[in-house]
Amino acid sequence: MSSLKFTSNLSSLLSQSLLNTLDNDEYYDITIEVGNDTDVKIFRAHMVILSCRSPYLRKILLANKKESEDENLAHIKLPNILPEIFEIVLRYIYGGKLDLEINDTSNIIKVLVAVSELGLQELVPLLQSFLINKNVKWMEQNFNLVFETCFENDSFPELQKYCVKFLSKNPDNAFKLLNLSSISEKSLISLIQHENLKMSVVQIWNHIIKWGLSHNSELPSDITKFSKDDFYVLKDTLKDCIPFVKFFYLSSKEFLDNVLPFRDVLPEELHIELLKLFLNSDYKPTDFQIIKRFASNNFDSKIITIDHIELISKWIDKLEITDKMKNLYEFNLIFRASRDGFTPKQFHEICDDKFRTMSFIKVKDSNEILGGYNPIEWKTDSGFGHSKDSFIFSFMDRNYILSRVQNEKQAVTYYSRYGPSFGNGDLIIFGGTEHTFDNYVNYCKKSSYKKQIRQSIDKFSIEDCEVFQIKRFSFNNKIHEIISDDIDDTDTDIIHSTMFSEEIIDEFAE
Repeated sequence: MSSLKFTSNLSSLLSQSLLNTLDNDEYYDITIEVGNDTDVKIFRAHMVILSCRSPYLRKILLANKKESEDENLAHIKLPNILPEIFEIVLRYIYGGKLDLEINDTSNIIKVLVAVSELGLQELVPLLQSFLINKNVKWMEQNFNLVFETCFENDSFPELQKYCVKFLSKNPDNAFKLLNLSSISEKSLISLIQHENLKMSVVQIWNHIIKWGLSHNSELPSDITKFSKDDFYVLKDTLKDCIPFVKFFYLSSKEFLDNVLPFRDVLPEELHIELLKLFLNSDYKPTDFQIIKRFASNNFDSKIITIDHIELISKWIDKLEITDKMKNLYEFNLIFRASRDGFTPKQFHEICDDKFRTMSFIKVKDSNEILGGYNPIEWKTDSGFGHSKDSFIFSFMDRNYILSRVQNEKQAVTYYSRYGPSFGNGDLIIFGGTEHTFDNYVNYCKKSSYKKQIRQSIDKFSIEDCEVFQIKRFSFNNKIHEIISDDIDDTDTDIIHSTMFSEEIIDEFAE
């Protein structure tokens, strides 16, 4: 016990010494210009400390040449952070302490955004928890600020869950707290797509209409007074939101009362299909393009599209491109680096012990997409996972390379500092000494798989990484259940991440 206390005391002394160095401006070799317009402050700091503590600042320091006339002094700018907020964060960088109680809650939100931008990921869950658990009343009073902050930045999943839960409990009252005219399209679509949003389709539709009207204050408040041009304006505003509305879940009355009056804002093809569906009780949509569009709108990926999924689904079943589909698969997102963190630790905390996963990696500063299929579980242990069904691949625009495993004993690579990695170097996502994927230490080389999936053997950084857990989709009469008016609550999420085969739908129709 005494040795632990002794170590703790040494750590406190070290932290205080570093803070004293910051306060005394001793031996500084960098100036940081923080803020913009009239609210600007110059901070003096030490590159070695900034580089060790902040991945973001380390990249800036490596990428930027020294612009000062004094070759021993570097200068960088951080215009997106307020000076008073940066001072709080800078003292954490030096001293390792962040006293949350002495700052008002509005500053905590700003600190959260700042530490996320600076790559201080260890603080993100702590600050989210502090806001949600210690500041309930403030969160409700400032709900609009919280909503805009978390849905403009996918790095705050716990705040997003809080907002979604709050909105789901009492949508009408909660939406009154939002300034709809200030909510961006991106934030609205992120909310609609959120897996935990428990709102009826008609409620979502009505709020989308209110959002569209709030962004066009010149439009009449009474829809009966709309001109053709007014409908055109609203249609243009809502064009990117409408595809995310699950109109097929509406009742006939909901469609008649809430959607039909706004038929002129709907795409013509969708309008006709909805009329057929809700006006003809015997009609069931079987057109592949409509089903495919409906499925793709609910497939949550920032890297790939539903077209990639169709091809990859055939690869899972070891089919040729021209073969008919054997199975449909649901792709459920479990990990996204830009949301959950670019660290191996976060990857393993979320993905370890998960079977049948598909990983996608977007290469930074490129159109290249890399990935791999792991039918067995992920582990933190060092070594290899055995599989005869694994494969890796790359997409470059319309071209692709598929490479199946040839050394089954080295199919999947396990290591605590790796992300989703395959083979003995065939596709390695490496945290490196910086413990983050978004650095230039990832690589591909042919070893355990049949083909090299990258033309270049150079190391690369990643823009984002997504991991999906997949499962076979049970097709038996599900299309009928999904689009029938009396759909059970337990079935409403079946189609959320599912792609449909044109051939299977045709067979079902026959």
